[in-house]
Amino acid sequence: MQFALLEHKTAEGVHWDLLLETAEVGLATWSLPSLPEPGVKISVQALPDHRAVYLDYEGPISGDRGEVRRVDRGTYTVDTWDARCRIVRLDGERFRGRVVLEQTEPTESHWHFVWDGPQ
Repeated sequence: MQFALLEHKTAEGVHWDLLLETAEVGLATWSLPSLPEPGVKISVQALPDHRAVYLDYEGPISGDRGEVRRVDRGTYTVDTWDARCRIVRLDGERFRGRVVLEQTEPTESHWHFVWDGPQ
């Protein structure tokens, strides 16, 4: 499965979108307020699933929603994937290692994200 990390510039500022390809939904997506740093837990927001085209797309987003630029891409493997916890291992050009995504509240879009850093 593939992943991408996109820098997303909007009128409100900059955030980063983590996109994980899935067989069921296209791209499971989370918005990160900052680039990941090894061992640093950050609060992230689950977004609606994105279309697979965003694995390769760079440029303006329709509807005046800003523009995206790819920061990294690669493949990932799944250690755990359930409703409230996703543990994956990234093998990207820039980001490698284990990522833990844990939902902080049921039925909410709030999650915690921790990247262990290069392994």
